[in-house]
Amino acid sequence: MPLPYVSPALRSFLANEAGGALLLLSAAVAALVWANIPGAGYEAFWNTPTLVRIGNVSVGLDLRHWVNDAAMSVFFLVVGLEITREVSVGELQSFRSVVVPALGAIGGLTLPALIYTLFNHGSPAAIGWGIPISTDTAFLVGILALFGPRCPDQLRLFLLTLAIVDDIGAILVMAVFYTDNVQPVALLVAAGLIVVLAVLRWAGVWQLAPYLLVGIALWGAVYMSGVHPTLAGVLVGLLIPAARVDPEQRDRLRFYGRAAVEHADPAKARLAVSAARATVSANDRLQLALHPVSASFVIPVFGLANAGVALDASTLKTAMTSSVTIGIVVALVVGNAVGISLLAGLALRTGLGSLPGRVRYGHLVGGAVLAGIGFTIALFITDLAFTDDALRRQATVGVLAGSVIAAVLGSLLLRYLGERLPLCSVDEDELPALPSGPWRDPT
Repeated sequence: MPLPYVSPALRSFLANEAGGALLLLSAAVAALVWANIPGAGYEAFWNTPTLVRIGNVSVGLDLRHWVNDAAMSVFFLVVGLEITREVSVGELQSFRSVVVPALGAIGGLTLPALIYTLFNHGSPAAIGWGIPISTDTAFLVGILALFGPRCPDQLRLFLLTLAIVDDIGAILVMAVFYTDNVQPVALLVAAGLIVVLAVLRWAGVWQLAPYLLVGIALWGAVYMSGVHPTLAGVLVGLLIPAARVDPEQRDRLRFYGRAAVEHADPAKARLAVSAARATVSANDRLQLALHPVSASFVIPVFGLANAGVALDASTLKTAMTSSVTIGIVVALVVGNAVGISLLAGLALRTGLGSLPGRVRYGHLVGGAVLAGIGFTIALFITDLAFTDDALRRQATVGVLAGSVIAAVLGSLLLRYLGERLPLCSVDEDELPALPSGPWRDPT
C-alpha cells in the first residue's frame, strides 16, 4: 500500500509552523524572565495606552490589546486561509479523511470544557471554560518535527486537520460566548462588508487588493460592533478563494510572456507579471506573504505580551490550590487525551473514517496528549474571559503548566509507545514485507 501523499503547500505550512514554534517558545521564556525581574516594568510596558486617529474616528488600546486585537487578526486570517485551501483543494475534501480528526476535535473541545466546568462550577471563574479547548498548532507541529521520519506524515496531517477543526470551534466559542455589548448598526455594516467579500469571490476576482481593503474595513466594523475583531481575520480568510485557476489564465500567461520576451517594454512586462499572478490563487499568494509574518513575528510577540506572569511564592502557592489552575491543567492534559482518543478511535473502529499509512494507535494516543498544548488561543481566551488580575494569573500558570506537561508526556508516549500498538486502518498483512538481511535507513 503506497504511503499517503502530502502536498508541497501543506509541507510549507508545516515548515513555517515548526520554525515559529521555536520563536514562540523563546518569546514565552523571555516573557517569564522579564515579568520576574524586579522593577523591569513588564506589565507597565504592555499596559501603555496608545491612540490611532483618522479624522473623527479613533481607536485607543494599550500595547497588549494592539497585539491581541489587531496583530492576532493576521494569525486568524492565516488560519482562515488554511481552512479554505484544505477544504477547496487540499486534504479536507474527502469525508473519510476528515471525519476521524473532526470527531477527535469535537472530543478535544467538549471534554476539556466539561472538566474545567466541574472544577469551577458555581464560581465566577466558571466563565473560563473556553480556555482549555484549543490546540496550539505551532507548538504541536514543532514538537512533531523533532521526531523526523519516525513520525508518519499522515499523523502530522491528522493532527493539523484536528487543530484546524479545533480552531473553528474555538473561534465560534469566542464569537458567541465571549462577546458583550453588541452594537447592531456596526454589526450590520460588518454583514454588508462580508457580502461584498462573497461577491468578490463569486465574481472570480483574483487581485488581492480588493479583498484586503474590504478586510481592513471589516476589522474596523467588527471592532466597533463589540465582537472580538480577530473574527474579521477568520472571515476574510474563509472568503478569499483557493480554487484551482481557470486554464484560460495560463493561456494568457503564455501569450503575454511571449510578447514580453519578443518585444520587451514596461507595459508588456507589467501585463506578463499580472498574468503570472493570476495563475496562482489569491489564497496561496496571501498565505505566502502572511504565513511567515504570522509564524515568525505575530505569534512570538503575542507570547511575549501574554505569557509573562510573576512566579513569586504567593502566586505559585495560590495556583497549587486554585480550582482555575488545576482545572485548566487537568482539562488540557486529561481532557484532550481522552476526548480525542475516544472519539477518533470510535470513528476508526466503526469504519466511518480511516488513517492510511503507518499511523498506529500509539501514534494516535501520543498525538492526542500533545494536542493538550493549548498555549496561544488558551492565553487569548484567558484575556477575554477574566478581568480580575488574580484569576488571569492563575489561568496563565495553568496554561503554561498544562502545556508543558502535555508536551513532555505526549513526546514520551510517541517515543516509546508509538510503534508498539497496532496500525489504525491497515492490517499488518497488507504491508509489503521488509527485505531480509541488514537494513539501513536509505537517507
